[in-house]
Amino acid sequence: MELTNLTIRQAHQALKEKKFSALELCEAYLKKIKEKNKEVFAYLTVSEDSVLSQAKKIDNLISKGEEFSVLTGIPSAIKDVILIEGLKCTAASKILENYIAPYDATVIRKLKSENSVFLGKTNLDEFAMGSSTENSAFGPTKNPHDLTRVPGGSSGGSAAAVAADMAIFSLGSDTGGSIRLPAAFCGVVGLKPTYGAVSRYGLIAFASSLDQIGPITKTVEDCQIVFDIIKGKDSLDSTSVEPESNSHSVVKSPSDLVIGVPKEYFVEGIDPQVEKVVREAIRKYEEIGAKIEEVSLPHTEYALPAYYIINPSEASANLARYDGIKYGLSVQEGKDLMDVYLKTKGEGFGEEVRRRIMLGTYALSAGYYEAYYLRAQKVRTLVKKDFEKVFEKVDALLTPVSPFLPFKIGEKIEDPLSMYLVDVYTVSINLVGLPALSLPAGKVGELPVGIQIIGKPFEEYKILEIGKHFEENIN
Repeated sequence: MELTNLTIRQAHQALKEKKFSALELCEAYLKKIKEKNKEVFAYLTVSEDSVLSQAKKIDNLISKGEEFSVLTGIPSAIKDVILIEGLKCTAASKILENYIAPYDATVIRKLKSENSVFLGKTNLDEFAMGSSTENSAFGPTKNPHDLTRVPGGSSGGSAAAVAADMAIFSLGSDTGGSIRLPAAFCGVVGLKPTYGAVSRYGLIAFASSLDQIGPITKTVEDCQIVFDIIKGKDSLDSTSVEPESNSHSVVKSPSDLVIGVPKEYFVEGIDPQVEKVVREAIRKYEEIGAKIEEVSLPHTEYALPAYYIINPSEASANLARYDGIKYGLSVQEGKDLMDVYLKTKGEGFGEEVRRRIMLGTYALSAGYYEAYYLRAQKVRTLVKKDFEKVFEKVDALLTPVSPFLPFKIGEKIEDPLSMYLVDVYTVSINLVGLPALSLPAGKVGELPVGIQIIGKPFEEYKILEIGKHFEENIN
């Protein structure tokens, strides 16, 4: 049995049947990381000693014949913006290169209570700002399907770790597509939950009204298993909620479904090969009985520009705390306090982070606030109303995740606007706070193509069921 290509469910069943131990499972993953991480660079930190000691404790628990959770002993990878007490949390930035997390994020506390094993912390675009994981201060992650190409971003390390069999599942964060895009580019499953469905306590803040933690897995079932554990209201995060409607609303049959296809997502600029794979997925849904209806989201074209005003504005406020005084890098050679601030930020932050801080500070400044930030928030409301109207007549929406295939490393890095266009199909979901699932729909050559299933607020289980129908009946 090849231990590193098992799903959560398969690994759990095998641990129950004592086909192998938790120690053997974790050792297999550590070995795979040693073999592959040099070329893929999914991990920034690997916690080998802690993994082995935890695995031994889990084996003791299992040997006593006690009941254990489906995530017990399951090796996972955590994006390096989520705090694990006692481990480095760098946000892939020089400014936090030696920062040790003083406490656990709520999602980590929940996974620890299930005895999941944390293999290490994964690479990302610095402070989660990017779509390719090339903006990491420590070097880019590569796509396991083609090492000359990007894995998507910002959770590129988390998606590459699962795709390269260096973790059974991982956690990422999604501010404008940062779970869904790498999941699509790496050929795995990624869920961006509804805003507020999962606590953000212990997530290093980027854009607080957009950020959301979610799972990246090999299958839709695995995604649901992890989501079940990490979801829920948290007294430490005032934006988290316990929705009344978050029941397991099972879609009994695809014939019960009306799936909307927004015409604005199939316009000039999409790669014809990507469009062909997505259209084929839509046709297959129709074949298994779902009703497909073309719908319109008329304000789609304004979502991206609005997002790239709100996102840097919130980032500029959140990143003001990295001043060289409280924690992280501190450049003390300055002649006065302002000099310390400027030199610390100048040396600690990379180019993309500095760009967004400047854009955001400008958009929030006196004289420009109403022209930019306030107007962007009004556009956000219009985008939200578009979705509300469409969801009156459909159960879910089906769209591409990206207009392009995974692109070459270095291809877009010098052209920020071209890079921002990668997020054109994903940012609306964060502006509105909806749940969305990315799952593999096919390949062009060796390169994966993902489809995105978008649901109503707190209907994660419905879009997961729709995803399962695709996996079981089509793939």
